[in-house]
Amino acid sequence: MALSSSNAVPADTPPASAGQSSADLVIVGAGIMGLWAAFEAGKAGLKTVLIDVQGAGAGASGGLLGALMPHMPDRWSVKKQFQFDALVSLEARIAELEAITGLSAGYRRSGRLIPLPKPHLRDIALRHQADAETAWKTPTRAFHWNVIDAPQVAGWVRAEAGAAGFVHDTLAARIFPRGLVAALAAALATFPNLAFRQGEGVSAIDAARKRLHFTSGDSLSYGACIVAAGVSAFPLLEALGPALQKPLGQPVKGQAALLAADVDPGLPVIFLDGLYVVAHEGGHVAIGSTSENSFAEAFSTDAQLDGLVAAARDLVPALADAPVVERWAGLRPKAIDRDPMVGPHPDHPGIVALTGGFKVSFGLAHVLARAAVDAIEGRAMDVPPGFTLESHLAVAGRNAP
Repeated sequence: MALSSSNAVPADTPPASAGQSSADLVIVGAGIMGLWAAFEAGKAGLKTVLIDVQGAGAGASGGLLGALMPHMPDRWSVKKQFQFDALVSLEARIAELEAITGLSAGYRRSGRLIPLPKPHLRDIALRHQADAETAWKTPTRAFHWNVIDAPQVAGWVRAEAGAAGFVHDTLAARIFPRGLVAALAAALATFPNLAFRQGEGVSAIDAARKRLHFTSGDSLSYGACIVAAGVSAFPLLEALGPALQKPLGQPVKGQAALLAADVDPGLPVIFLDGLYVVAHEGGHVAIGSTSENSFAEAFSTDAQLDGLVAAARDLVPALADAPVVERWAGLRPKAIDRDPMVGPHPDHPGIVALTGGFKVSFGLAHVLARAAVDAIEGRAMDVPPGFTLESHLAVAGRNAP
């Protein structure tokens, strides 16, 4: 479905009034998925309106951690290859964004250190080291999963944590989430065919009439619609067809903290038992994150974050006395089949899902957004079969008797 690029509204135009009643492409949600989709649509010349109730990166995409972690290199699969290719290609996409805007997204291929506390973990890691030599390769680059006896930099990770050694992974990277959000938002302002409408919550999608309804009572007709609203995307998509046996997805709460510490921003990410320690520019280190399927308060931090900070201080000597400058909590979208959710609705092909990234959104959003725009323009999506909305609908009970 090719869309018009004429008569566009600049991205920095004030929020549209009720008099603006139609758009060729509407993107619901300005988190990392929606921002990349708008960037792809802008480059394609599509007349686009991006909509968010709060603003760019106001939800889970405005977090602190930014760890870009690859899958283990063993038991290689289509899904692992897709993620590998995305992580490798992200570097060039970030460079493109930074060249357009002059802003830093805080990206660095810093690698990752994984302590191995027990001997059997070293044996497993050595097998993965051999796997990576085959799997983690492109025609021009190779990445490694090296088993080492001690960390290369003293003081960054406690040597005793790796009683059986460490893994040094050279594929992993990091990005500062708010830096990438800001760079994408600035890039969108350069497209004359894109408008960003903030402060409007979407209450429903009328697929038959191709019309969005807002909580304000206003509405907007569309030619095509990408639903990239994070956890809010699930009920919007569920309402488009017959009742499902299970929800399409759920929110998972994450908590993280930002510490002030005078450390080298090029140091590798540390990962141990679900704890990430990520050195960023500007004398900051991010700690995270929890994964809470049940919670009483979605956006408040508690003792679980205190525990992560304490564990990080114990693991990283440089953080022993580092002050906490920010505590953060937010809700990440976890699709029913765990993988991201992208693609046309089987009953309404003009509506395309783009959500469910959970922990991998920042590493995959740029390629998933490209796939969503491909679907809007009538091209086949290049994604693993399990990523499609149709696949997730089947898991949720769409095809059940």
